Amino acid sequence: MVVIGGGVVGGAIALGLARSGASVAILDEGDDAFRASRGNFALVWVQSKGFGMPEYAIWSRRSADDWNGLAGILKAESGIDVAHSQPGGFMLCLSDDELQTRVDGMRRLHNQETMTNFTYEVLDHAETKRRLPAIGKDVVGALYSPHDGHVNSLKLFRALREACVRRGVAYRPNSAVETIEPREGGFSIRGAWGEIRTGRVVLCAGLGNARLAPMVGLDAPVKPSKGQVIVTEKTEPFLHNPMVTVRQTDEGGVMIGDSQEDRGFDTIVRQPILSVMAERAVRMFPRLAGLNVVRTWSALRVMSPDGFPIYDQSLSHPGAFVVTCHSGVTLAANHVLTLAPAILAGTLPDAVASFSARRFHVPAHA
Repeated sequence: MVVIGGGVVGGAIALGLARSGASVAILDEGDDAFRASRGNFALVWVQSKGFGMPEYAIWSRRSADDWNGLAGILKAESGIDVAHSQPGGFMLCLSDDELQTRVDGMRRLHNQETMTNFTYEVLDHAETKRRLPAIGKDVVGALYSPHDGHVNSLKLFRALREACVRRGVAYRPNSAVETIEPREGGFSIRGAWGEIRTGRVVLCAGLGNARLAPMVGLDAPVKPSKGQVIVTEKTEPFLHNPMVTVRQTDEGGVMIGDSQEDRGFDTIVRQPILSVMAERAVRMFPRLAGLNVVRTWSALRVMSPDGFPIYDQSLSHPGAFVVTCHSGVTLAANHVLTLAPAILAGTLPDAVASFSARRFHVPAHA
């Protein structure tokens, strides 16, 4: 089987296929690609996900619950500890209006049918301060969920690659795909590097899926959403829990992020956005004001029209699959343990039926 795309999503699918007994090759465009994996925030996040599609909340919770098992698999098969922990996550709020907006959003989310057994708490300043002593006076409160966690994203990327190699996956860097042609018995995949033929192909090329999917009768209407990240120098541990805008890595550096911009394929780091992010982070944790910034970067999320994943098998060319999402870290456990074995078996599981791109083609009622 051929997996097109060697980021976190492609690596997870390839590993899951190899663990299920498939012979796998990864065709990876390389570091010149608009690789979302280079800019992810490394959250394994459940709270606040799934408004408008509760199946996504259930799918995210399932993966978060299985992540500890995936971390064990990666350690055993790659020798790398990806520093996964699930201490619960916070969403800190800097005004009463912001807190109320968060609370209203969570209530709407949890009022949806099937949204059961998703625990969260609304905390005032005093209780937030008790749990997170380093917060500043501007934090009026927070939402907390025990389902959330995080990993070391660079170690995850490396562990997926190493585990794949040890499983015999052929990794082919600098192999951008130009065409995929359905042929009798499979597919012919070509690029400047040459040609490879395969019986089955899985498109995990992120934003590249929009171009590749129609070649095999699939649809992946994804577009970029720009995010920028700040990383500080390493400091003593003070923040055990992750949050959507600030997290301290296992190595001591602090990551600040969560910006969203609709700027096409622009990846230029821009000072005004970084300034806003830094100002909010310092209000949340005043001690950050004394740390040096050592890196900043931007990357492009892979976003579908409604923000939810797309999983499909081609109806016109069976054996061609597409896997795309913007939460590749959160969903990695599902991709390795559930989705990849189902792809190898030839039938996507019922749990992902709602994520077909056919949902975008339902006629609107008058």
